[in-house]
Amino acid sequence: MRIALIHALRHSPPPIEAAFAEAWPEARLMNLLDDSLSADLARDGALTPAMTERFLTLGRYARGTGADGVLFSCSAFGPCIEAVAAELAPIPVLKPNAAAIEEAVAIGPRIGLLATFPGTLASMPPEFPPGVQVVPCLAEGALAALDAGDVEAHDRLAAEAARRLVDCDVILLGQFSLARAARAVAATTNLPVVTTPGSAVRQLRALLGA
Repeated sequence: MRIALIHALRHSPPPIEAAFAEAWPEARLMNLLDDSLSADLARDGALTPAMTERFLTLGRYARGTGADGVLFSCSAFGPCIEAVAAELAPIPVLKPNAAAIEEAVAIGPRIGLLATFPGTLASMPPEFPPGVQVVPCLAEGALAALDAGDVEAHDRLAAEAARRLVDCDVILLGQFSLARAARAVAATTNLPVVTTPGSAVRQLRALLGA
């Protein structure tokens, strides 16, 4: 099966490809990247109709290549992804967070949401079901470190920020690019850690009956 992976950060492909290699190595992957999306959202401060149209264009392109399923890795664009899912149905179109949220909620009701992109902390909490307490936490400087190629600093800053979440039941890493820091976060907090790539691959494989 062909799976289209659509990204707004250039750091997102490696962790999702690693998750597929572990959980679904038979899938044929294609990557679509527009890293101006995250920059434009940070500049504008809100999602716009024009941005939704850009997502629809990416979704239509993925469908045109014969994709059996589409997985977005950009966690700050929920409404845009919902528009793509409505247009591409019945092709499964997954938000990056849905499966991870389900897994985290199953562990406990107080969820630490760790992110390196501020937009994620604004857009993602409404995706959680009622009755769940979401504790947002921004790992300051981690994304800049990753942009500079300093992956060790990225992981260290993520783990240091996660110390503020030690009274939670579980920590959800809210971006695909954060998945690489999962072990460091778990070692620092001694809490269960849920990553969006691993959860998303498992759910998409189940949906497609692969």
